[in-house]
Amino acid sequence: MQISRAAFLATFAAPLFGAPPAGFGFDEFKARRMALRKQLGQAVALLEGLTDEQGELSRDGFFQDPNFFYLTGWREAGAALLLTPEGETLYLPKRRPDTDRWHGRLAAFDDEGMAAQAGVDRVASREKLEDDLAAALTKDPKLYAIDGKWKLKGKDFADLQIPVARLRMVKSPAELKKLEKAIAASEAAHRAAWARMKPGVFEYNVANTMMSTYREMGCQRSAYPPIVGSGQNSVKLHYNSNDRRMDDGEILLMDVAGEFDGYCADITRTAPVNGKFSPRQREVYELVLGAQQAAIAACKPGMRLGRKGPNSLHQLTFEYFESHGKLGKYFNHGLGHHIGLDVHDPFDPELPLAAGHVITIEPGLYLPDEKLGVRIEDMVLVTENGCRVMTGGLPSAPAAIEAAIKRR
Repeated sequence: MQISRAAFLATFAAPLFGAPPAGFGFDEFKARRMALRKQLGQAVALLEGLTDEQGELSRDGFFQDPNFFYLTGWREAGAALLLTPEGETLYLPKRRPDTDRWHGRLAAFDDEGMAAQAGVDRVASREKLEDDLAAALTKDPKLYAIDGKWKLKGKDFADLQIPVARLRMVKSPAELKKLEKAIAASEAAHRAAWARMKPGVFEYNVANTMMSTYREMGCQRSAYPPIVGSGQNSVKLHYNSNDRRMDDGEILLMDVAGEFDGYCADITRTAPVNGKFSPRQREVYELVLGAQQAAIAACKPGMRLGRKGPNSLHQLTFEYFESHGKLGKYFNHGLGHHIGLDVHDPFDPELPLAAGHVITIEPGLYLPDEKLGVRIEDMVLVTENGCRVMTGGLPSAPAAIEAAIKRR
């Protein structure tokens, strides 16, 4: 039996670099685009991936724009996507010998069988995008694009961020598996930190131990700049200099996690540098833990993360701190955020929590006069009737943290 070259490529050839990571099929991305097109009706939508130049500017190398990856699964630079009521087109660069020489052979629009391999209706040259867009707009439909990325002369556009965010808020089974991989590696990193920390060690020693741990377990990069703050630095919310020597009797706040195949973890634990909470440290820690447990117990569909309004988990947490010594003023950040392809995933503020949403719940108290900051952060999956803590494999009870440090 003879087989065509295109069929051979699609069946036996190594997957394209631009193809999605293992665990995803292009059918999942196709379903997302169909859901977006249904949401937009007769409108036209344009989305551009990142360029080679943008990748070169990043110290992490090239990582695709999260919205573009979410809709296409495409991981190479220079691509664009056009959605119309009639169909979808993925625009790819022409063959680039100079780029291939540096990065290996990348996909080109005229590679045989490219549409089938990319899982789209049609593939075309990136150079045809402007003409195709103009043709799609001849009947003057509404145009959606990501604000700031596209300016079409004489044509206003609506922001595509919120329509895509509504889809991204609900995580698929494949996405949850990626998040679980990031979580497992990040939990291991925190355990490694507990084994590394002691008086006289520098914050960067702990940060490096954590980063190397989750990188060893397959994370491609940090989900965000590691925050490892001891003593006076524990009260600085986004402190990331990580250059101070930690001393006996201090607290160490570690807000550190990795990213696996594009999906982010976000975990914070606070631990005593010498392995034993002082009475005051334990008192403040247990207040934060109690507030977190109250928020998790109340987390379910219909609740909201916002600071104000009905069913606010943030307000519930603030009132908990107020009822325990008028401490609300020391809880000076939001209770949590959505998380996924971005550590602060986009969301529609008009929508309450729903099944399939993944959020963080991270209350904290920061007492500058005492050089004492405590934050406990876990990732939570909202379910049909409540929620499930995804990061529950990492202890947060003070006795369990002390025991883990003691075993070093």
